[in-house]
Amino acid sequence: MKAVYLKELGPPEALKIGILPDPTANSGEVVINIHAASINGADWKVRTGKIPLIKSFPHILGRDFSGTICEVGPNVTEFQVGDDVFGVCDVGQEGTYCEKIAMKASLCAQKPADVSHANMCSLALIGLTSIFSIEDSLNLKSGERILIQGGAGGCGGFAIQLAKYLGAHVITTTSTKNISYVQGLGADEVIDYTKQNFQEAVKECDAVFDTVGGDVALRSFHVLKPGGRAAFIASGKVAPSSPSNDYESIRPNVLRDRSHLERIVELLNAKAISVPNIQLFSLEQAVEANRISESRHFKGKLVFQIRE
Repeated sequence: MKAVYLKELGPPEALKIGILPDPTANSGEVVINIHAASINGADWKVRTGKIPLIKSFPHILGRDFSGTICEVGPNVTEFQVGDDVFGVCDVGQEGTYCEKIAMKASLCAQKPADVSHANMCSLALIGLTSIFSIEDSLNLKSGERILIQGGAGGCGGFAIQLAKYLGAHVITTTSTKNISYVQGLGADEVIDYTKQNFQEAVKECDAVFDTVGGDVALRSFHVLKPGGRAAFIASGKVAPSSPSNDYESIRPNVLRDRSHLERIVELLNAKAISVPNIQLFSLEQAVEANRISESRHFKGKLVFQIRE
């Protein structure tokens, strides 16, 4: 199969393209012909060693996909060859920058027939992350105020829509060029971080969902009311320490399971969420796609179109 892989850690140029062996399905697994795969923020962190995940080389990056099952392993009864599915690799597994992947069948869900592979894969990991964060970890309720840091990104954009669907008052941060984009997603208030200090503009929030990390994450506690909670997905495996017992600091545990993938489809069917702005790339453009991803200055999602 054609694959983009690493033979060593490094910059985007460390990504090479070539032919690697096709995977086979073990018990409980299916092999999927990948039609589309996302480029996610975690990819460049793994590529550079910031996330120490790689145990051996060559290593194929990538965590979510949409495609068609081409092989069914023993003890799989819910799928058959030809089924269109989407999913997210198990925790610790990667390998979607390529034409095929072997996956646990339990981590795949049926792709809606009216949604393209590129659109579906663009929602997979950001959907799981947002649902585990907003619904499961923050337990956001109707009428609450939430600040979503980084609203123009994949997770931020999904989270804006999900929070609005749940009935919350949504405040988000973004740059000047993306104000209309996040407003279109449903944000009630938009803070232009190039012109405003969010700490001065936002007060008395019940919850914060931070997708930015660094100093932004640490300063986010200051917009919470007493008893408020904040969820962090860009600050490593452990949430930042809360500066006060008045605030709860949470690192969502983003698990992989079919029920949360099906929740994405449910939200899509209810028109609670829409597909993000997508930039398409071929596998041959992996270096460019990773460079854009690492810059973090884009809106929506970056997606490999591997098959039509």
